[in-house]
Amino acid sequence: MRVFENTESEVRGYIRSFPTIFTKSKGAVLTDEQGVEYIDFFAGAGVLNYGHNNDDISKAMIEYIQNDGVIHGLDMATTAKKEFMESFVGNILEPRGLDYKMQFTGPTGANVVETALKLARLVKGRSNVVAFTNGYHGLSQGALAVTGNNEYRDESYISRCNATFMPFDGFLGDYNSLTYFRKFLEDSSSGVDTPAAVIVETIQGEGGINVASKEWLQELAELCQEWDILLIIDDIQVGNGRSGEFFSFEFADIKPDMVTMSKSIGGGLPMSLLLFKPELDQWKPGEHTGTFRGNNLAFVASKVAIDKYWQNDEFSKSIKYKEKIIKERLEEIAAKYKGEYDIEVRGRGFAYGFEIKNDDSMAGEISAKGFEHNLIIETAGSDDQVVKFLPPLIIDEDTLREGLKRFEKALDQLVAERKEQISKEF
Repeated sequence: MRVFENTESEVRGYIRSFPTIFTKSKGAVLTDEQGVEYIDFFAGAGVLNYGHNNDDISKAMIEYIQNDGVIHGLDMATTAKKEFMESFVGNILEPRGLDYKMQFTGPTGANVVETALKLARLVKGRSNVVAFTNGYHGLSQGALAVTGNNEYRDESYISRCNATFMPFDGFLGDYNSLTYFRKFLEDSSSGVDTPAAVIVETIQGEGGINVASKEWLQELAELCQEWDILLIIDDIQVGNGRSGEFFSFEFADIKPDMVTMSKSIGGGLPMSLLLFKPELDQWKPGEHTGTFRGNNLAFVASKVAIDKYWQNDEFSKSIKYKEKIIKERLEEIAAKYKGEYDIEVRGRGFAYGFEIKNDDSMAGEISAKGFEHNLIIETAGSDDQVVKFLPPLIIDEDTLREGLKRFEKALDQLVAERKEQISKEF
């Protein structure tokens, strides 16, 4: 690890949590240089919904390169782009009754969020955007302005203007946070300008797996319509099947004005996509560009994934079946420690959180213990107090159960060590 410690910037993060050198990966398993295999409950922070080195995706990419397919094309028309768009419209948009234009932005999630905010302000002629507590939308300046976590919002490098925060579903306990939001809109002296847009995650991934209810999302959509505010759903981490359906907002039966997509939309490769209603397409040609807005290899990968997994609802059913395994096992583990710890299990689809509410420090220690048991699992939340379960969607049932078993072993060992330490102190 010396070359990383001596040469790579101190900004590196995940390498500190998982200090080994990985050399191979397949499905839901990572292998390091010593041949040690790790079950991956991290999935590239949601990039690898279809697993590491998916056979069908890899084969298509290799064939495309061998046939000298266009790799870089800016926003020129290519066969790869045409076939991806046709597949996405035919398999994703039309079956769901969605009529969206597509805009390919720079390849990161922050790029597509910046694009959505810029377009919303252009269309509405207003600058304010409402975001929500614990929301995460990226770390470039515009995206960071609507990101809630103070760890990233250093006063020295962020302009905090043009963004207003409102409480997410459940942030105020049983009180309806949208009643609070509505009061600010109705009172002309509230200090909150009518926003151009609202941006929201239906499941806050980095924020701690906070799940918005169907009723809350429907009321938010109605509020936006009433006040002529654009509704932007950030589906960067919890889209592409992570929630159980392709889009995380489907269960609420709403049709947002814009949807931001990245991470798994590229089939494991960098790609970002903004979907928006046709009437919002008010750009002038070339008004918003990016050198890498046409990753043709990602188009190839994504088309294969869509054609393989999303032509019917079988894949969605498999996700929901395996979700029950995650939920039931985590609830069993939580029940085992009911008398000692205040544990909450929450989530939807293949995004679950395990929070020990009376000891914020345990999540990080569980992640470290998990690594000792050959499990890759990260933390989330404002204080990294939530253990975050984000396995690849294609994980087989045996591997999923083994990963959950390793998590339980890590927790058991940590609790035992803590008890031993306390007994030594007394």
